[in-house]
Parts: sequence; C-alpha cells; structure tokens
Amino acid sequence: MKNAWEQYYQERLITAEEAASKVKSGDMLIYGHACAQPNALMAALLKRKDELRNVGIAYGFSVNEAPFCDPVYEGSFRFHSLFNSYANRRAQWEGRADFTHVNLSEVDKLFGVKLPIHAAFVQCTPPDSHGNVSLGLSCDYTRAAVDLAPLTIAQVNQNMPWVFGDTVIPAEKIDYFVEADEELPEIPQPDVVSDTDKAIARNVASLIDDGDTLQAGVGAVPDTVLSLLENHKNIGIHTELASTGVMQMIEKGVITNSMKTLDPGKVVCAILGGTKEFYRYIDDNPVFEMRQAGYTNSPLVIARQKNMCAMNSAIEVDLYGQVCADMTGYRYFSGVGGQLDFLRGAAMAEGGKSIICLPSTAKKGTVSRIVPLPAEGAAVTDTRFDVMYIVTEYGIADLWGKTVLQRAKELIRIAHPNFREDLERVFAEKMEKTV
Repeated sequence: MKNAWEQYYQERLITAEEAASKVKSGDMLIYGHACAQPNALMAALLKRKDELRNVGIAYGFSVNEAPFCDPVYEGSFRFHSLFNSYANRRAQWEGRADFTHVNLSEVDKLFGVKLPIHAAFVQCTPPDSHGNVSLGLSCDYTRAAVDLAPLTIAQVNQNMPWVFGDTVIPAEKIDYFVEADEELPEIPQPDVVSDTDKAIARNVASLIDDGDTLQAGVGAVPDTVLSLLENHKNIGIHTELASTGVMQMIEKGVITNSMKTLDPGKVVCAILGGTKEFYRYIDDNPVFEMRQAGYTNSPLVIARQKNMCAMNSAIEVDLYGQVCADMTGYRYFSGVGGQLDFLRGAAMAEGGKSIICLPSTAKKGTVSRIVPLPAEGAAVTDTRFDVMYIVTEYGIADLWGKTVLQRAKELIRIAHPNFREDLERVFAEKMEKTV
C-alpha cells in the first residue's frame, strides 16, 4: 500500500508539455535560479510561442542560455531581469526585457506585491522515503516562490544533489512534477589565474584573520583567496554563493565553521554552483545548510556574525570611494545581487570587514578603473559612506573614517602607475578645492 505522499506524487506526475499547458497568456512565471534552472520545463513552454502572449519570465543570475530573450519570441514572452547575465543582458539593453532594482535579500518581498506571481518553475530531487524533496542548488528566492505561487511545477532531476536546510520541503507543497533528468550546469574553476588576479587575491588574503567568517563567491579572485588561506585556522563561511573552492578548503581543514557566531559548524549559503565533484561532495552532506536569501543576505543577520569578512567586485571606483559594480555607462551589466547586503552587514559586524576588489585597469590596460567620477550614465552601487577597503593588484586602500583628501590619495596610490598622474591632476584641478 502506498503512503499518502506516494499517492499524491503519482497523481501529480505529468509531462513537460502538460506542465507548459498550465501557463496562460499574461501570467508572470518565477523561474529557477543559477545552476538549478528547470530547462526541460522551459523548452516545453517555448514550444507554445504562437499561442501565448505577454508571459513574463522573472529570475536572477543564470549560467544557462536564455532562448526566450531571442527577438523571435518577442510578444510571446518578456524577460523580467533581477540580475543581468551574459545570455540575457542584450535583450534588456535593446528594450525587449525589463530590469528591477532589488537586493537579493528582498526579492521574496516583491512576490505578489510589486511583482505578480502566477506560477513557479523550479527543479528538485526525487522524494525521499519521508516524502520530502530538496530544491538542491537553489534556495535564494526559489523557496519563497514555492511557498507563494498559486501554481508550482517542479522538474524532478535525479542528478540534483540533496542539500539540507530551507531547500527541504514536503512533496505536497508542489502542485505538479515532471521527471526529466539532465546534467547540471557547472561553474568551473579557472585553469589559469592571471598575475593581476593573483596579486589582488594576495592583498585580500592579507586582510583575513584566523576565525573570520567569509562571504566567498566564485571566480579567479575568490578561489585564489581561499587557496591562499592554507595556513589559516577555523575559517567560517556565511555567503550568498558557495562553490568548489569551499570544498577544497574544508578538505584541507582550513574551513571548520567552528568559530562562527551564528550557525556554527555549518556552511550557510543560498546558492550552490561548481564542478561535478563539488555536487557529489555536497550531496547529503550535513555541513552545508541552504537558507533563503532573506536570511543569508539580511544585513541584520550578517551584522550578528562576528569577524565577518565580505568580498565583492566592482567595475570602477571613483576618488570619493563610490563603487559602480553593476553598470557600464548607461547599460546594466549585472545587478546588485547581494553585494550591498553583505557590504553593509559586514561593516556593522563586530570586527567585520567589507572589501571591494577590482583590477586597476580594463581594456588591456588602456582604461583606469580608478576614476575621478563614475562614467556618464553609471549609477552608484555602493555609496561612499558604506565602503571600507578597496583592493587592486597595487595595494589596499583603507577608506573607513578618512577625509575626502585622504581617500583620494589612498585610491590614487592603488591605481595603475600609468594613470596616477592624471588622477592627481584632475583631483587638484576640479575636486580638491571643494573638499
């Protein structure tokens, strides 16, 4: 005799085409995030292009393609970006998509208030013996979408690792299931790390002490920073996105999470993404605990974590210390994500540090990323009142508690030598008299 959840699951098991048929014209669909997007469900939905009109598709960071952003789907589907990525930013630049300003910690508050939610497409594991499923690699806003959407459809993928925390939910919370196994997208570690990134990472690592709790993302600099901590002890992780570098430092005994103020013994994050080896490692691993972004990214929660060290990146920083991290001129390149959440939370924490990293130049050394003022059209991501440390390959600028003149001198000192004279001249001619 079947358990009640087994009966429920079998009765709600449908095909991808049947799932797609439940989306109506004018609906707003909240779509899965990062490495957990349910591609089989989206592929079936796109086949209904000619019969659907004005279906909104909203999500944040993605490592997948975004076919619905192609002009051929205009009028049928419209992307609502919470964070631009390589596959979808051009649609927003060309007016075929919308962009919403929102910290990741507050995305769930949009649902049903500022952002309608009619349906949610997510991905999950098969049910366990107790009738629970895990959302696996994505908890961030996807758990809230499951809780709030009138209709939730899950792609059940046997390759999805079982991850503990807010990701674990009763199967009965999901309306329909589509069984479709597919390989999960990977976020590979870089094969080669540039000398510039190595130098930035060394500077960042010099700011990290034994027992600190880190926000550590993915990419050459975060991974290299972690690799440079081999002689550190009792590092903790409270982050938005955890990846392969965290696994490597756990195995080396560097990350123990033993000195965390909150959630000791746990790697706490809202998103996971990395290599296949990493996915095998986190599967059924109680060290990893996924929480909704309203917890991981809340500045109030982060501020309670003693010795919190947050690392983020930037496109450019001006001589006042204003950080532009999501726009290139008038164009939205990415989004704020959790940067401001962690920057503010870490700055408020006892013994906390917030660090912004960037190479000193762009475009093969022809453009300085330390600038007198932001590029025309670019909006400030992090205000000059929020910033503590700015790091380039040329050093560390400690801006906290500094005067405007002191800040400018600190930033010019870590700019590329080819641009320091021009920065000094512009500051002297146009800015110094006003400070």
